[in-house]
Amino acid sequence: MKGSNIEVLSSISNPKLRRVRELLDRSRARKKEDAFVVEGIRMFREIPEDRLMETFISEKFHEENPSIRGSVVKNEVFQKLSDTRTPQGVLAVVRQHHYTLPDILQGENGLWLILEGIQDPGNLGTMIRTGEGAGISGIIMDRNTADFYSPKTVRSTMGAVFRVPFFYTEDLAGTVREIKKTGITTYAAHLDGKKMYHEIDYADRTAFLIGNEGNGLSDELTSLADIKLRIPMQGQVESLNAAISAALLMYRYMTGR
Repeated sequence: MKGSNIEVLSSISNPKLRRVRELLDRSRARKKEDAFVVEGIRMFREIPEDRLMETFISEKFHEENPSIRGSVVKNEVFQKLSDTRTPQGVLAVVRQHHYTLPDILQGENGLWLILEGIQDPGNLGTMIRTGEGAGISGIIMDRNTADFYSPKTVRSTMGAVFRVPFFYTEDLAGTVREIKKTGITTYAAHLDGKKMYHEIDYADRTAFLIGNEGNGLSDELTSLADIKLRIPMQGQVESLNAAISAALLMYRYMTGR
């Protein structure tokens, strides 16, 4: 950068950049540092100010956006640093946020997702984003569910990652039993469901149980559903994508009450 005294990071082996790659690549690193990475100008602008830890920008982005400050990275190195095919030139390290179960269960009325073994980060991110749109109160997950702060999950949320409360539990069935004591009614889409999902008058405090993409809900979690419902399908399809099922149920709750 001609005429500039700004230090430009020129090697992917730079310790700062190695740290970013570790946060992108490894869930263990994200957990250890209590941090994660977001990319793109839209996501960058949505970061809560008190959670922004460090910013990295490409030379090109710096020239086009001089008001945004951060460590400048050579264009070709930023390309290697980024987790996307067409990087926008800005990424940031962000502090994670932690919620307790009581945090998530506040309020007289509410809607919750309870996720068991959701494997696809894109599915999880879509549920987070859709959940915000449907006014969800929170998401409760088992440890077999994808990492809330993985790069693909974060991208799929389109910023909802900063606003939707969530809680991981070591004992999902035990947690479901606990939250049912607070007056939450649990619903599960199931082939044995007697009513279609659009024929039900949902409780003021509702939780939808969503299972693994391939295997669905375990028998134990299914047994904890107060009501089994059905989503109508034609053809030879037995079930829908987990994120689509969750979206149908959440929006029915939002619009049908």
